[in-house]
Amino acid sequence: MTLAVGDKAPVFKGIDQDGNTICLKDFAGKKVVLYFYPKDNTPGCTKEACNLRDNYKALLKAGYVVIGVSTDGEKSHKKFIEKYELPFPLIADEDQTIHNQYGVWGEKSMYGKTYMGTFRTTFVIDEKGKIEDVISKVKTDDHTAQILK
Repeated sequence: MTLAVGDKAPVFKGIDQDGNTICLKDFAGKKVVLYFYPKDNTPGCTKEACNLRDNYKALLKAGYVVIGVSTDGEKSHKKFIEKYELPFPLIADEDQTIHNQYGVWGEKSMYGKTYMGTFRTTFVIDEKGKIEDVISKVKTDDHTAQILK
């Protein structure tokens, strides 16, 4: 499934680093940056999270709520957040339910090996729950600029 600009964003429900349930419905009337990343504490994912952290005030000022999603568990997310002082929640999608809803889980290859994994993708969702932008070529060290363009 490929989601495109103008599509209704799939309504997701997941658990964050503190065991809280987060649903897209909770953010009705707000703009949401929903970013999918492969793994906590890896170089690219850390750069991306820290870029969003460093520009968090600008994102809030523009009216955005930021939510990260990966297949790591709650404990991993909690450590990642504490280590880098991330001001936004991270959803633990260990069974790839949300990944599959958004079409960001699939076959990847590295060094000649194929494996299943997360396609680093960000969905910008408007106040009405429609996809406003899909960023599939994420610049991890300048991601906020891609969102706020």
